[in-house]
Amino acid sequence: MTRYRDVCATLAARIAAGELAEGAELPGVRELAHRFGTTPSTIGRAVRALADAGVIVTADRRRTRVADGGALAARRFLHGERVFRLAGSDDPAIDVVLRGLGSSVRSIGSAGSFDGLRAVRQGRADGAAVHLLHHSGRYNAPFARGLLRGLRPHLVHLWRREQGLIVPPGNPRGLTGAADLAGLRVAKRRFGTGTRVLLDRLLREAGRDPDAVTGPETGSHLETALAVASGIVDAGLGVRSVAQDLDLDFVPLVCEEYDVVLPGAALDAAAALVAALRDPATRAAVGALGGYDTSRSGEVEDLDDH
Repeated sequence: MTRYRDVCATLAARIAAGELAEGAELPGVRELAHRFGTTPSTIGRAVRALADAGVIVTADRRRTRVADGGALAARRFLHGERVFRLAGSDDPAIDVVLRGLGSSVRSIGSAGSFDGLRAVRQGRADGAAVHLLHHSGRYNAPFARGLLRGLRPHLVHLWRREQGLIVPPGNPRGLTGAADLAGLRVAKRRFGTGTRVLLDRLLREAGRDPDAVTGPETGSHLETALAVASGIVDAGLGVRSVAQDLDLDFVPLVCEEYDVVLPGAALDAAAALVAALRDPATRAAVGALGGYDTSRSGEVEDLDDH
């Protein structure tokens, strides 16, 4: 490692760890050169590299501060080569986010929230996208705390999204809720998916036996919408965006929190994903799909603090 890269890595590590907080002013070039035992020109090169990476901002030749979002940018600078292995729940909006991330995030095979959490617990994935409502009334966090106890569990907020009944144009059967699904053919997601858990819960709350509702199992929200569009089923539970894509009608039932559950050791690898979620262009692209609230996308919650 060349000397200027050593300086970059040391400063970035301190910023990523919070030792140098956002807005904190760095020592001057000559002082840093003295501390690192190197030349002012080497320090200047390091400062330019960190500024180009969004870790610091330089107001003038004499004043350099840690940038807003500098800790996240520092993680990306230090660990940009790491691949974040994402498992868990299906959502069309995730594809929108991942398209701009290249090889920094890789989806691994897992069918649903439960399998995703299992993959993280077993070390086969770094994080899992989940949307599970706990009996306490809180989404996702209780499951993360329980399964990742001792591993510094965190949540990265993806978005809030609408789930509801996907029905043919005009909603010919006049469906308004889960109670109306009795006697119909309904596309159902596979066991272990958050959407299947949600459907079963809504049916029970409506006084219906989930096992009495029949229909084919589907592997994704898009497959559910295709089953409705082709007339294979009368309805299915899914996100609004796939209904809009196929010009189907949508009966909203719930808004749910959709998060990535991950251990603290995976935060560095997740830096590129978090940065993408905070990017206004990415948020706008997700919002344009319909049924998504991205106002908190990219927020990171340390569950050990609660």
